[in-house]
Amino acid sequence: MKIKEIQNLIKFVAKSGASEVKLEMQDVKITIKTGDGSQPVVIHEPLTLPQQPVVSPTAVSHQAISPLETDSSNDEDAKYITIKSPIIGTFYRKPAPDKPNFVEIGDTISEGSVICVIEAMKLFNDIESEVSGKIIKVLVDDSSPVEFDQPLFLVDPS
Repeated sequence: MKIKEIQNLIKFVAKSGASEVKLEMQDVKITIKTGDGSQPVVIHEPLTLPQQPVVSPTAVSHQAISPLETDSSNDEDAKYITIKSPIIGTFYRKPAPDKPNFVEIGDTISEGSVICVIEAMKLFNDIESEVSGKIIKVLVDDSSPVEFDQPLFLVDPS
């Protein structure tokens, strides 16, 4: 199952109001649980390794996200497109520790370019841009945990 399909499934479940959705395919089992008004929790486990421990939704810590900027800078940022995290995991700017960052501030990206990697349950997911433009800001530090729908980059589409 591709990351785009998982992202669409998460969005659909969040909008539908369902409390739990389970999907089993040939090599993947995905469980999405929502409740108490918080973000959906995705449990993604390979069927070939059933002995792996499964993280329960109560074990996932929800960190309060503090405002990143003042109100005056938010007015400036309104003209930019925000690229958000499609999944919960650990954000990495590089494909490997000895490699350069996928993108830097000022780089021009196109739709479909890989801009970062998010590790979730020992799986490294390439995150592709859904927009074309120029990277204005990187909003997350390398190797930081990210939540679903957390802003990662600001892109100037012009």
